[in-house]
Amino acid sequence: MDISMDNQPESQDPQKSNDDLSFQNRVDLSELQQSVDQIKKELEKVIVGQKNMIDMLLTALLANGHVLIEGVPGIAKTITAKLLAKTLTVDFGRIQFTPDLMPSDILGTSIFDLKKSEFEFKKGPVFTNMLLIDEINRAPAKTQAALFEVMEEKQITIDGQRYLLPPPFMVLATQNPIEQEGTYRLPEAQLDRFLFKIDIDYPSLEEEIEIIEREHELKENKKIDKVTPFLSSEAVVKYQKIVNDIIVEPHLIKYIAQLVNNTRNNEFLYMGASPRASIAILKASKAYAAINGRDFVTPEDIKAVALSVIQHRIIITPEKEMEGITAKQIVGQIIQAIEIPR
Repeated sequence: MDISMDNQPESQDPQKSNDDLSFQNRVDLSELQQSVDQIKKELEKVIVGQKNMIDMLLTALLANGHVLIEGVPGIAKTITAKLLAKTLTVDFGRIQFTPDLMPSDILGTSIFDLKKSEFEFKKGPVFTNMLLIDEINRAPAKTQAALFEVMEEKQITIDGQRYLLPPPFMVLATQNPIEQEGTYRLPEAQLDRFLFKIDIDYPSLEEEIEIIEREHELKENKKIDKVTPFLSSEAVVKYQKIVNDIIVEPHLIKYIAQLVNNTRNNEFLYMGASPRASIAILKASKAYAAINGRDFVTPEDIKAVALSVIQHRIIITPEKEMEGITAKQIVGQIIQAIEIPR
C-alpha cells in the first residue's frame, strides 16, 4: 500500500459549489446559510486564515457533535473556540484541565443542606451550552471518564438522579501534541465521542504578517470584543433539525460504509473505526452540505469530512508507527483507494 502525503483528499472550494447551484433546494437553507456566513464574518474579524478549522467547527455545531482541536500553543485554538461561542447567545463555560482535577469539579456534587436536612445537588461547569476544555489530556483517566455520559447522551447521572443538559450542547477540547510531560493519553472510548479531530498547523508567512498587524492595531482593545453575538440557542437547535432533513442517496451510504470498513481490513492498522464513525461521517457530511447551500450530500462532502472523522478513531500498527506513518496519511490513502460513486 503506497503511503504519501500526495494522496491526501483534495480540499473543496465551497464558493465554487455555491456558484454552480442552478436548482431550487427542497429544504429551505436560506436562513441557515445567512447565519453561517455571518458567523464566518464575525470570526474573520479576529482569526486570520484557519478556514478549514472554521468550516469544521460550524459543521460540528450543526451536526450536534463535539470537536477535539490539536496543535502547538499559540495558533488560536482556544481563542477560536471562545469567539465561536461569542457569536452565539448561549451559555459558555471553560475548564482548564489539570492533573489534580476531580470528576466532581466538572459534573458537580451533592452537598448536605443543614436547614432542609437533605442533600442538594450543586451543578458543575459542564451544565452549559458550549464547553471549552483546555488541554484535555492534562487530567487523569477518571476525570476524562466523567465526560463519557455527558458527551454521548447529553445527560449526567449522579446519586441515581438524571440531569439533562440544555440543548444545544457542544464540547470543544484542545490538546498539545508535542508536550507529553504531565499528560494522560485519551482512551479510545473518549476519542470516539468526538465527531472531529482537527489538526491546526502554523500560519503562512503572509498570514503571520497580518496577525502581527492586527495585534498592533488592537492596542488596548480586546480581540473578543470585536465579535458580536447574534444567533440564539433556539436557532441553533432549529438548524440542527434542518440538517437532519438533508438528502443522502443510498449509493452514498454504501460509499460511507466502504470507507469505514476499509479501515478494519487495512494491513497498516491495528484497530479500525467502529460504526459510530460511519454515523459520524453521515451526520457531518449532511451538515457540510448544508453550510455550502445544498440540501443533498455529494461524494465531495463525504471526502471533506472523512479525514477529521476517522483519523482519531484508528490505531496504527507499532511497526508502521515506528516508520513515521501517520493516521492522516493512511486515511488519505483509503479515501483515494475507494471508488467514488457517481
